[in-house]
Formats: sequence, C-alpha cells, structure tokens
Amino acid sequence: MGKKDPRVDAYIEKAAPFAQPILKQIRAAVHQACPDVEETLKWSMPSFTYKGMLCGMAAFKEHASLGFWKSKLILTPDGRQADEAMGQFGRLSSVKDLPPKKTLAGYIRKAMELNEGGVKVPRAVKAKKPPAKLPADLKSALSKNKKAMAIYEAFSPSHKREYVEWITEAKTDATRSKRVATAVEWMAAGKTRMWKYER
Repeated sequence: MGKKDPRVDAYIEKAAPFAQPILKQIRAAVHQACPDVEETLKWSMPSFTYKGMLCGMAAFKEHASLGFWKSKLILTPDGRQADEAMGQFGRLSSVKDLPPKKTLAGYIRKAMELNEGGVKVPRAVKAKKPPAKLPADLKSALSKNKKAMAIYEAFSPSHKREYVEWITEAKTDATRSKRVATAVEWMAAGKTRMWKYER
C-alpha cells in the first residue's frame, strides 16, 4: 500500500492557486498508476519513490513542473521534453498542459519497470580536455627555476590546467606578470594553484 506524506499536503496548500490543481492531478495519477508509491520531500519538493526515485513535481510563481528521474529512458522521442523549465513537460500553467491521463500513467508504469529492473540511466561520457599548453611567459619563468619546472612537470593535467588558465585569464599584462611570478613561487614550494583549499 502506498504512503502519503503530510508535508506534500502542506506543499500543495502553500502553492499558488493555479498550481494546486496541477499538483493534485499529478499526485492522483502517480498513486493510481503505482499503488505502492511513497511520497517524500527531496530538495524541498514533493517526490515519489518506488524501489528508487520515480518522479517529482514542483510549483513556482508562474508555473509548475513534473520530472521523471529516468526521463531519458521513459519518454519517447516525440514526447514533450522542453528545456524551458525544470522537468520534461515545460512550464505547466494549467491542468491542460499535462499529458493525457493514459499517457501519464504509461510514463509512471515505465518508470516503475525501470526501478524494478534496477536499470540505471547511462552517464554521459565527458570529452577529455586536451593537455594545457604552457604559455611562453610561464615557460620562460619556469626555465629559470629548475625546482618549479620539475614540480610543474610532475603535476597532474588538471593541476597544470589550473595554473595555465589562471595566468591566461588575466585581463592586463601587469596582472599576468604578477600571476606568473606567484605561480613560479608557489610551484617552487610544491603548491598547486588551489593549495589554500586543500586539506
């Protein structure tokens, strides 16, 4: 048997008048399609769980939203996947903006099947960043300090990139020169660019 959360009742009560019927209809649709669903608040918004996250809804000043946790595996290519609001159905400003009840129930059942099967959403593979190119002024300064050069060469690609980006993002030549000098000093001491924040 499903479980309702009184915090969701309170959330709906506090929502703008236009959003209340939208949230109530979503809630009813989820409970009807998934009788064993449990309600909770995640990120301060009503969420529905069934063997894992199923979906969530939210109300804002001028729109409401509905989002499925595994939307990429649930919604078909012709499904409404708007990027203009949180969730996959765009800015919901009335009950008419929701998918038809039968369609919504199908999405909920698909989400249930995915959770029952332990299916995970494949993570996007991040493209590797190219190695940081050593600017001429930093290269020249490092060549005059062998210890700093050795430490720079031993740094991981991300630590090298932090220094290179810090120097190349300087807005003026004076700032850039000062950063190059500071970078060489820190590297000679074995410090990464973000050494102040490391534990």
